[in-house]
Amino acid sequence: MASSKKAVDLQGFFSRNQELFNNSSASVKLGKRGVGGDPLPEPAPTFVEAPCETVMQGQNNSYIVLGRDRPASRLSGYGGKGDTQASMVDICVGRMAWSPKSEDEQGNIVHADPNFEVDAARIYISQKTDVDDNFKLVDGTVGNSKAKSAIGIKADAVRVVAREGIKLVTRTDEKNSQGAVVGDTTGIDLIAGNDDSKLQPIPVGDNLVGCMERVLFHMDKLNGIVDSFLMQQIQFNIALTSHVHLVPILGMTLISPTVVSSGMSTVVKLTATCKLDLAKHKANLKLCQKTYLTKAGSKYINSRHNKVN
Repeated sequence: MASSKKAVDLQGFFSRNQELFNNSSASVKLGKRGVGGDPLPEPAPTFVEAPCETVMQGQNNSYIVLGRDRPASRLSGYGGKGDTQASMVDICVGRMAWSPKSEDEQGNIVHADPNFEVDAARIYISQKTDVDDNFKLVDGTVGNSKAKSAIGIKADAVRVVAREGIKLVTRTDEKNSQGAVVGDTTGIDLIAGNDDSKLQPIPVGDNLVGCMERVLFHMDKLNGIVDSFLMQQIQFNIALTSHVHLVPILGMTLISPTVVSSGMSTVVKLTATCKLDLAKHKANLKLCQKTYLTKAGSKYINSRHNKVN
């Protein structure tokens, strides 16, 4: 989706700074356009710094804050409660995201606390925090993490890129960062739309292949059963069409023209249609197995690269 913002947007700038910029000479303005890495004045709120924090601030609304757990105001998080062992590193760019302001309409300086919903992009590292509540995430099957170490990453687009492999691994240690014993193995939730109402387990590929092979095997067996029944029925129909019976009154044997006609017609249909369809069905089962359930198949149902347990 294309951005709805202008490439250069100075709304929300200090009125005095805007006036000074507009009245500057052409050479001064040229040096403040940001082209080629030159300085670029732009609106940005004033960060509300807590006394315990060390703040590294860039020229264009970028921050690295070292302090204690603080997802919002200075009273928020475990840092706001006064907990120990709640250290924090907050890397943030674009406070107030799409509508940054240096001042409000009355000319008052705009101050900003961390805002995990609005700020443009963030990597948040905390020794003790409620990471799911901070980012307003649903529980899923993994659950809601409380008072534990966490790393949260948020932006419009997040990419994890490896020149070799990527591993998502859970339950590596016997105890967590708070010294509590880690219980059952917790899995990995992939949740689109932050909606866990229809969350389902991921099939395990080799087991699924095994299941499908058994299904195809039993379908093939059923095909053989029907084929065997068909051949017996054809033999019965042939025998019936050639059957004669004695008529004592006439002193002779007779055959039924109706039985002969119907029987032969049925034999032809069973042989030409059902027998052929069973043969096609059997061939299709073999083709299905080869296409979807073998590694050489063009549509092998398992990923050739990615694994889950």
